[in-house]
Parts: sequence; C-alpha cells; structure tokens
Amino acid sequence: MASIRQEKYAKLVQKELASIFQEKSSALFEGAFITISSTEVSPDLGYVKVFISFLNGKNKDYLFDLVNMHSREIRHLLAGRIKNQARKVPELHFILDDSLDYVQHMEEVFKRLNKDTPAE
Repeated sequence: MASIRQEKYAKLVQKELASIFQEKSSALFEGAFITISSTEVSPDLGYVKVFISFLNGKNKDYLFDLVNMHSREIRHLLAGRIKNQARKVPELHFILDDSLDYVQHMEEVFKRLNKDTPAE
C-alpha cells in the first residue's frame, strides 16, 4: 500500500510526463498519441514504473522501443519540470499497458455477439 507521499509524487510525475509526451510527440515519437495509464513510485521515491499505452499507433512495439530509447531525454525534461518539488529525479521504467486494447477487443466481441443473436 502506497503512502500519501508516494501517491502525491506519483500524480505529479504522471501529470508532468503526460505534458512532456503531449508536447514532444511529433518530435520524438512520430506523432503517436501516448497516454499514461498510471504510475507507481517506490518508497524511497527514486524509481517510478510508468504504465503507457498508445492510441491509434500502428506498430506499438516500435513505439515502445522508441520511448525506451528516449527515456534518458524524457527523464532530463522531467527533471527540469519537478526540480523545485523533488530532491531527486526518479529513474523511469516504462511498461506497456495493453488494457485499452483488451477493452476494444471485448467491445468488438460483444458487438458480434449482439449481431448473431436473433431479435425476439
């Protein structure tokens, strides 16, 4: 269970990373729309798991590799934004969140089931 301090820090990091992804999307990530599902912070605030998903991305593995390739630059941009609120800039670990893909898949399945069911 995360402490209140960890939760506040996680929300701060999530907000700032979302802003970074929005501003740098065209320059670094070929215009992909990247969303941050959630963030988890270690108790010492030195490590953050960032769960990301891609909307309208054709090749998600390539985009995920691109994010990991630019992780150092992303961390540097994050440092410039949270320098007055945090002592130490956390190490970022990106994790691909495929829950949105699963939701879309299930919606398609339900639509097909509703079409196949005869109306009474």
